[in-house]
Order: sequence, then C-alpha cells, then structure tokens
Amino acid sequence: MQEESPPPLVGCSKPHLEKLTLGITRILESSPGVTEVTIVEKAPAERHMISSWEQKNNCALPEDVKNFYLMTNGFHMTWSVKLDEHTIPLGSMAINSIAKLTQLNQSSMYSLPNAPTLADLEDDTEEASENQPEKPHFDSRSVIFELDSCNGNGKVCLVYKKGKPALAKDTEIWFLDRALYWHFLTETFTAYYRLLITHLGLPQWQYAFTNYGISPQAKQWFNMYKPITYSTNLLTEETDSFVNRLDPSRVFKSKNKILVPKKKGPVQPASGQKGPSGPPSTSKASSGSGNPVRNFL
Repeated sequence: MQEESPPPLVGCSKPHLEKLTLGITRILESSPGVTEVTIVEKAPAERHMISSWEQKNNCALPEDVKNFYLMTNGFHMTWSVKLDEHTIPLGSMAINSIAKLTQLNQSSMYSLPNAPTLADLEDDTEEASENQPEKPHFDSRSVIFELDSCNGNGKVCLVYKKGKPALAKDTEIWFLDRALYWHFLTETFTAYYRLLITHLGLPQWQYAFTNYGISPQAKQWFNMYKPITYSTNLLTEETDSFVNRLDPSRVFKSKNKILVPKKKGPVQPASGQKGPSGPPSTSKASSGSGNPVRNFL
C-alpha cells in the first residue's frame, strides 16, 4: 500500500511542528539567502504499526524511536538558497517512515540478480578499539535498518549489534558511506535526531564524522551556514587545500534582509557591577510520561 503524503508546509506555523524541529525553522528563515523552508507534515504512526514491525523483523524498537514514530510517521524538511534569479535546493533532513524502515540487505538496491551480497564484503581484520566501538557486520551478527538514504551520499542506519532476536538496548546509529565503510555517529536515536537538526541538513554533513571529512564544496556551505554545534576547527584551511571564504551578505542581496553590524558596548563595566550573563541554553531537558513529544525530545 503506497503512502499518501499531505502537501508540504512552508515554514512552521503549528506548535507540534515547532517542537519537532526544535525551532530550527526560525533560524533558517532569518539566514541570508535562505528560502522555501518546507516541512512535509506526516500523521503519527499507530501503535499496531509499530508492534507489527517489531514482530515482522523480530526486533524491539528503542523507546525513543517508538516515541518519535508516535509523534510523526517519518520526517522530511528541506530548504533552498536563492542565487541571483535561481533557487537551489540545499538542506535536507529526512527519517524514513516505519514502513520504509527496511533491513539494509533487503532493500532493492542490494538485491540485484546474481549480485554479490553485503555479507561477501565482510572483513574481520578491523575490530573495535578503545576510541571506536566495534563496527557493524553485514552478516547475521548485526541487524541493520536504513533511517536515511542521505540523497545518495551514504546511508544512516539503526544498527542492532547482536543479531536476532534483537533487543532495544543493543542499538546504535552508524553512517555507511558510499565506499561501504562504517562510521559511528551516536549511541541513541534521540542524540542522532538532535545532530541531524543542529547540522541544518547541510549536504554531506555526516562526513564530518569520518576520517576524511566533508568535501571542499560542502565546506563552502558550512562556512556560510555554520551548524549550531559544529566545531569550527574542522573548517580550518590545510596547507594542501584552499577554501574560498564567502560573505553571505555580499552573495545574497536582499531588500528585506539587511545585515547591520552591531556596535560594541563599553569594554570595562563599572566597579562592583556584575558582567553580562551568558546566552540562554538552546536545549531544554523535558520530562513526562504519556506524551510522545516530551518522551522523545
């Protein structure tokens, strides 16, 4: 049965979508050159759909994954930039619906007739180290489900590390690059979701967690739209590479958005007067039971 998707929403006018996106739409819409910030609203998954998935795959979903699907059956948010008269799609944040949360070696991409299986690529020479957990296996030792196809740049996967029957406590989130090498992302789905949102869905952002890093072209966009939690050390220029640093205020000329430099205040406060307090925290821990939004976020 083919899923029906409602029309996308431009901006984020609904309170539950504002919570789902952690308020990132306001940051994007206030950024120079950004246009068409769009969210595809999806209905929550029903509990029997989650139970059916667990029985079919012989895997127990982690509680944070269940709460996510009880809040929205998948996630898709995009945004574009306007260069002169051309609109270029740039950011993309996606998580598959429960129906498309399929096992990696069962996807159509890897089931060509007479083609080698992923298990044939298994290499036991690389084991876990102190700084890196044991990598997933393509054979029956691990069970791997695709969360996001990353627009063809790789795959973000929910990995059960101990095979079937798979327990919720044995899950981690890993990135499989185009060369079929594994890279650890987070221990929980909630941590990955926050990572996805705070990196704004920039192209190839998952490669920032690999040994070889993001491409020079992606660095251009990272310099212009720095992720909220992104380390600027990864953007430093190496001796053998050059990254042209762009000024967004000059690239994107808009009558509605004019960047005005802020004037610096007095440097020395009066004696005995407290200095300015730091900026408020961007994340807020929430607790509660029975509410999928609170349980997940």
